Formats: sequence, C-alpha cells, structure tokens
Amino acid sequence: MKPGSWIGSLNCAIEGILWAVKTQRHMLLHLFAALLVLVLSLAFKVAAFEFLLIALALTLVLFAELVNTAIEVVVDLVSPEYHPLAKRAKDVAAGAVLLAGCGALILGYLAFSSHVLSPSAPGASWQAPPPGALALASLLVVMILVVLIKARIGLGRPLSGGTPSGHAAVAFSILVLVVSHGAGPVPILLVLLLAVLVAHSRILLGIHSIFEVLAGVLLGTVVTWLMVWIFK
Repeated sequence: MKPGSWIGSLNCAIEGILWAVKTQRHMLLHLFAALLVLVLSLAFKVAAFEFLLIALALTLVLFAELVNTAIEVVVDLVSPEYHPLAKRAKDVAAGAVLLAGCGALILGYLAFSSHVLSPSAPGASWQAPPPGALALASLLVVMILVVLIKARIGLGRPLSGGTPSGHAAVAFSILVLVVSHGAGPVPILLVLLLAVLVAHSRILLGIHSIFEVLAGVLLGTVVTWLMVWIFK
C-alpha cells in the first residue's frame, strides 16, 4: 500500500535501509567501512573539500548497494526459477556496485593522498595533481582497455582467460611506472621478476595462452609508456 503522507514515505525508506542492513552482509560491511573512513577523516583533520569527496564516496557505494539489493529482490520475485536474463540483471546490478566501489576508492585516494603520501603539505590535493596521479591514471587506462578488448572479443571469463591477459597487462604497467620514476636497478629487477612470474603463472595454470599473455604484456607496456611519455 502506498504511504499516505511524507512521514509514511520516510518510514518506508528507513525500513528499507534497516532491512538491507539486517539481511545483506555486504551492506553491513560497507557501513563498518564507512565508520572507519569517517574516523580516519577526523584523525587526519581533512579539509572541507576532502571531506566532501569522502562523503560523496560513501554515499555512492551505499546507494549502489541499496539499488543492487532492490533489483535482486525484484528479480527473485519475478523469476524465482533460474533464468539467464535474471542472472544478467543481477550481474549488471552487482557490476554497478563494483563500479561505485572503484569510484569511491579514487575519491578516497584524492581525499587522503596528500595526508598519507605528502604529509608535509596536507590539504593541497585539490590545488595540484595528487601524488601518484599519473601512475593511478595509467593503471586505470590499462584496465579499462583490457575490459573493452575482452568485451569486444568475447572470450574467457572476467578474471580468467581471454585476450589480453589483464594480470600480465597490469604487472608490466607497474614495471614501466617503476622504471619511469627513476628506481634503482635492484627494485627494477625485483619488479621485473614479479611481472614475469605473474605472466608465467597465467600460462602455467592453463588460464591463458602464450599469445594472450604476450598481448597483455604488450598492452600494459606500450600504453603505460605512452602515458608517461605524453604526460610526465
């Protein structure tokens, strides 16, 4: 029955949130994470603009989780038996939560980076590029390209198989970033060893073919090198 007043609508909204917290484990985890982030924001004495980013990030994740829960309930009501389209609806809704979580991580990085990575100049994250902005942007570009290519080719699973290998792409993207930041030979050799081990493990486990791994290595290396060359 539709509520007859705005107070009734408010009660329904609050009941919906409480039900989601009681029944959805992820919603409960998000709330505990929100409490931790708020405490950290007070401990670091973040500026008003940084707190705005934090509030936006928390709201984004909680909103996405509530919408995802509502979609799951409606899908279960309409299609109690398994149906491929019902699965797709749930997968897309879960993808929205994942995307919101990634966006929240970026917002949180922008809010806390100047306090954690540059403690001598807190509160300056909105006046100049935040520490590690190029590295973060390069990794995001590589991962987005991996998703686009995998979606286009349509082979493998999101975290298993398909062209290119996302693990190899990210590993060698990190290698290029370490080299571009002027690291010494020992750190470079260690990161190179880790990147090679990551790429080799994908072949050894039968998750990717040699071609798929080499495609990931090429993508991560070339794209990151271009990003550093153009924007550094």
